[in-house]
Amino acid sequence: MTFQKRRDALRLILTGSRCIRPGSVYDPISIRIAEDLGFEVGMFGGSVASLAVLGDPDVTLITLTELAEQMRRMSRASSLPVLIDADHGYGNALNVRRTVQELETAGAAGLTIEDTLLPQAYGAEGPQLISIEEGVGKMKAALDGRTDPALVIMGRTGTRGGGPSPSSLDDCVVRARAYEAAGVDALFFTGLKTRAELEAVAAATKLPIVLGGAPEDMAADLDYLANRRVRLALQGHAAFAAATLAVYEVLKALRAGAAPKNLKGLASAELMGRLTRDADVKVRGDEFLGLRK
Repeated sequence: MTFQKRRDALRLILTGSRCIRPGSVYDPISIRIAEDLGFEVGMFGGSVASLAVLGDPDVTLITLTELAEQMRRMSRASSLPVLIDADHGYGNALNVRRTVQELETAGAAGLTIEDTLLPQAYGAEGPQLISIEEGVGKMKAALDGRTDPALVIMGRTGTRGGGPSPSSLDDCVVRARAYEAAGVDALFFTGLKTRAELEAVAAATKLPIVLGGAPEDMAADLDYLANRRVRLALQGHAAFAAATLAVYEVLKALRAGAAPKNLKGLASAELMGRLTRDADVKVRGDEFLGLRK
């Protein structure tokens, strides 16, 4: 599937009437699994990118080059459309423009640009925001930076993103309207805690909404979310946590003296052997993952 077809698929979701949950992906193996399981779109989050690429927490250490290269690896391995968290665009408006160009070339179906001040200032107790004017400038730079009009550009606001003193809901609405007026394709919100907050931002705007970090009772009600124009409802990055735990348990068992062929369901030496013996790379991967029956 070409990059444009992937982007068209994401746009079809955003302009549809359903709310779906994307699969959390972070490397070529995870994206192929998500595609095989039938996910319609993948989400490549900034926090999981930092963990997968650097082994570091989400403290703005990963670079644009590293992020784009990981996206490129995933694009090669799978045709699943991917929405990627591009954080603040790795700098000012000029950097945002470059970020869009690099991620577009790497095969992303869509990306988000946020108005959070990154890296976080020393001594700050919670997220800080850039001005609305600078935020609008970044959105316009992102739109100007794309060469494929099918690439989805989402405006993300950190106004409700947590910390001891999140910005007001009014500020959230004002920023959402400003980014909408700048021309972004969708709006991304995190930290909305109640249905009343979601209904307020939905009523104040007209664009498709992507929702992250919503309370479980609200996130589970896909029909309710769909009726408020939420088209994607994120569900965290449990897959990466589970994979990390699996690696830990296998290595722990091996370190304790367990035989590789007797890991009690933790791993399959037989599949690993087939993976390393088979001459065809694609078949090897599918057999290893159990995708070929």
